[in-house]
Amino acid sequence: MPPMIEMTLRCTVCGSETQDPARKTCATCGPWGILEVSRPLQPPTEGPGVGIRRFLPLLPIPWDQTLPLPPVGDTPLVEAPRLADSLGLDRLRLKDDGRNPSGSLKDRASWVGAVLAAGRTAACASTGNAASSLAAMCAALGTPAVIFVPVRAPAPKVAQLQVFGATVFRVQGTYDQAYDLCAQAIERFGWYDRNAAVNPMLVEGKKTCGLELGEAEEADWVAVSVGDGCTIAGIWKGLKEMHQLGTLRRLPRLLGVQSERSPAVFNEWQAGGDTGPARAPREAVADTLADSISVGVPRNWRRAVQAVRESGGEMILVSDQ
Repeated sequence: MPPMIEMTLRCTVCGSETQDPARKTCATCGPWGILEVSRPLQPPTEGPGVGIRRFLPLLPIPWDQTLPLPPVGDTPLVEAPRLADSLGLDRLRLKDDGRNPSGSLKDRASWVGAVLAAGRTAACASTGNAASSLAAMCAALGTPAVIFVPVRAPAPKVAQLQVFGATVFRVQGTYDQAYDLCAQAIERFGWYDRNAAVNPMLVEGKKTCGLELGEAEEADWVAVSVGDGCTIAGIWKGLKEMHQLGTLRRLPRLLGVQSERSPAVFNEWQAGGDTGPARAPREAVADTLADSISVGVPRNWRRAVQAVRESGGEMILVSDQ
């Protein structure tokens, strides 16, 4: 396993801290006491072109530059003038993370997870994108990947996992049931946990999207689709760190977007439920056709709500139509 750098893990509920890098959730608050990585900020290495490797000074991993992983990150902001015009906006740009190796932002988290797994079997539960991402990174390193998917996971995504050589368990249930089964297997067999919902190291990978946005021209709003909550939380952390480093002069507001058919995080935001003791969110229906954000019991809901609130932003629901 690569040597860990000095850092603190802080509970987002009670504020207690630990220096144990293997800790995933708060010892006091239990499984709903989500942790966040805290460490001194250092500027990234100069210039784009090497993907998220240049953000190693801001990530919780020391590693040489010879790790045989495909390049991830440095994805472009694409102008969308016709869409902007239809929405009545002066300007709209899309962060095209579809250009990552497996076609997803989730490659950012899986890149970090593959480093930290250090040859061990890595496992996750996913509706598709995180699974494909993990399978791709493990294939590059020649390490095993075990994936738990819900029965409704799209067949093309499952096929992609098998092409990458992952072991796939198709769970006869929802994403949340697949997640619970995956967590039990990780505990029993000692696999590396690539579930970004509870592993604070993985959110650091998603943070790199926010770091890149923080290097770009300033924006008024950053809109992010929300499932488990860790992507919007990670992007906000990356934006804040670029602001603290002086690269980003003004922070944008966050717009968190959920489907009406998977509104768990929106419900907590609307109810002001991110204060008080650690607890599960109020369970919500999760049968949206937007399968990547179809989550009825989001583990990282509190960090997502806190990020939106801290940014002065909003959350909205949209129909599947």
